[in-house]
Amino acid sequence: MNVAERYLELGLRLGRHVDGLVDAYYGPPELKAQVDAEQPVEPAQLAADADALRDELPDGWLRDQVHGCATYAHVLAGDEISYADEVEGCYGVRPSRVPESVYEEVHAELDELLPGEGTLYERRQAWRDRHLVSGDKVVAVTQDLLPVLRTRTNALLELPAGEELTLEPVSDEPWWAFNYYLGNLASRVVLNVDVPTTGLDLVHLVGHEVYPGHHTEHAVKEQVLIRDRGKIEEAIQLVPTPQAVLSEGIAEAGIDVVLDDAGREEAYAVLRSHGLELADPALSERIAKAAERLRTVGLDTALLIHEEGASEAEAQAYVERWSLMSPEQAQHSVSFVTDPTWRAYVITYSAGRDLCRAYIDGDPARLATLLTEHVRIGDLLAAAR
Repeated sequence: MNVAERYLELGLRLGRHVDGLVDAYYGPPELKAQVDAEQPVEPAQLAADADALRDELPDGWLRDQVHGCATYAHVLAGDEISYADEVEGCYGVRPSRVPESVYEEVHAELDELLPGEGTLYERRQAWRDRHLVSGDKVVAVTQDLLPVLRTRTNALLELPAGEELTLEPVSDEPWWAFNYYLGNLASRVVLNVDVPTTGLDLVHLVGHEVYPGHHTEHAVKEQVLIRDRGKIEEAIQLVPTPQAVLSEGIAEAGIDVVLDDAGREEAYAVLRSHGLELADPALSERIAKAAERLRTVGLDTALLIHEEGASEAEAQAYVERWSLMSPEQAQHSVSFVTDPTWRAYVITYSAGRDLCRAYIDGDPARLATLLTEHVRIGDLLAAAR
């Protein structure tokens, strides 16, 4: 068994212990059948196996991935590892709290931008409520937005022939949307209709989950790396690995590269065709851009709970205050960072976004590189310095 197969086997064995840890697998079916048929391997043994495999590998992308698996296996085995060390070991990025002064600045900016009367929270909620998409319309609107972003993504790099996806509504999940990559160039994208969503949110969602985000990355890399180059290590997507930082970073940063002003206007025309209000697109974009800086509140919340010992009630109050969320939304956010599968994952959104933006630096060719190559977190960190 070569090192790539051993990595796939390690990831599949880890996935036997935590539901959802294997985000996708489309490698050799006989390998999965073998792991499914065997008794689960004890976490301590998986940690030892991961350490041994990592130490055999040269410095590179695969070694980074195995180190993430090793870190997670040690956590699963009950080893004493701090939350910050767990996050850094899995993702290659050290988490740190954002000063509250940053959020105060964002609040001041939003205070200038948001119209109406009342508290900042009330005005932000009123602005969002004005633009919400009813749950029964979410899939239809998203379906009509797909061709707009697909055309522009295909202009950046040729999408593989036969790539396809399906959209489905879901409820009662700790996330907003999810891409289940199925292999064979296909995705199933599910949208959580419980989460209040605006038309502008849906434009972002299509960019994040489909074009040029998760579906695009996985389909292109399946074609380029697995089918064309035989790199079967790409055939597993694991939650606690650096690969996730890159994927979320592409999903967050890619839309700004592929969607120009004309493309945005076309997307807004789709929203209007469904009777959705977009009173002032330029103002909506400025508000969304300012509020984007609040995304790190999620990571701060995880650090409050897991590093500083805050209660879930204290963490929820923190989210409500700085993210300007309702108690229900804040509770949803806390449930994500306390979920055993996702508690460390929260860093991937903000860190991935910032690191990929720094790496791309406005150059579409750099986005194409991220979508077609195994770029390491160290390469992203070097670009951000």
